[in-house]
Amino acid sequence: MKPFIKGSYSDEDVIFLLQDISGYVDEIATPEREVLIQSGVHYSEMLPVEYQPTEEYVALFKETLKDSASRIALSTAVVAEQIILEKRKNHQDDLDETLRDLVLVSLARAGTPIGVLIKRYLKQVYQVDVPHYSISIIRGRGIDEVALDYIYQQSESANIQFIDGWTGKGAITKELTEACDEYNKERRLKYPLYPTLAVLADTGYCTTLYGTREDFLIPSACLNSTVSGLVSRTVLNDRYIKPGEVHGAKYYKEFEAMDLSNVYIDTVMSAYDKHKEQIAREVKETLAVWNPDEVPSWAGMAAIEQIKEDFGYDSIHFIKPGVGETTRVLLRRVPEKLLINPEKTNDLRHILMLAKELHVPIEEYTKMPYSCCGLIRQKVGEKEI
Repeated sequence: MKPFIKGSYSDEDVIFLLQDISGYVDEIATPEREVLIQSGVHYSEMLPVEYQPTEEYVALFKETLKDSASRIALSTAVVAEQIILEKRKNHQDDLDETLRDLVLVSLARAGTPIGVLIKRYLKQVYQVDVPHYSISIIRGRGIDEVALDYIYQQSESANIQFIDGWTGKGAITKELTEACDEYNKERRLKYPLYPTLAVLADTGYCTTLYGTREDFLIPSACLNSTVSGLVSRTVLNDRYIKPGEVHGAKYYKEFEAMDLSNVYIDTVMSAYDKHKEQIAREVKETLAVWNPDEVPSWAGMAAIEQIKEDFGYDSIHFIKPGVGETTRVLLRRVPEKLLINPEKTNDLRHILMLAKELHVPIEEYTKMPYSCCGLIRQKVGEKEI
């Protein structure tokens, strides 16, 4: 097995259980990649060319981060406390045992900075250094079981909590549920894998562990590798990944001078330090009305089906809802148009900036719980529909 990739975070913050394939995998330009995806090549078999932000865009990221840091800190605290409350059910409400067995597992790569924030929060508030790994999960291909096996080799009593940045349609939520069921069937674990995903923002209404359900701008959604430890999205291609090996990723050494990964983490944690008493009060108020037994409504998926009908799309895979997913459409795919919900007042300046830069049309649309939605152009390379 090739060595694990070393991102720009410290090992104390996260261990990437991804093999370094930097010297093997090439990046493919967005239009060519879109043609390949729509012709049946799986998105995980290749990497897009990483977007190199303009100075204006980076300045907007920094401004947004400064303005939203305390809100991110609050959402981090809320979801971290929810994780503890959920995991205490496995330990007869014993907090010390809960924290001793807890292992954070972020879904690379959007989950990684959120996992780092939760780990930092737990260390600061509970004085416990919870293990944190980042592993791959791929829609249609499942979770990296080799990486999970490695985690259990380190601790047979690991009580794993999966973490991501946000929910969109809920595709990864469903993928994770199926993957956990399969993994649990084949192994005898002290604590079976628990598929409920912990996220900063549950905009799709498909989990019970979330900092907020508002579709607001999470600054780490603005950028790609330069806010995620300089690590690419994950790759599963049998040209590079052999049986028994973890999934792969590329390290972007060429972007080291532009890396904002640790700036992001430090800024949010500084905001927590500054507002910790107020955040503690708001966390208590939020948890008082939180229902861990709630059945998620999946309101996001209902909205996606409506968008599919209204705009004549063949598949919901062309519809990417929420601030985070819309940003991904603009940075990685070939967008047809953007839907903006004027009833949502969240700051979408970075999305509007990218849309202008890429000449993507914008249309107002209110029949969704999201602030915005990105629509991918169908049949790229053929006559447009």
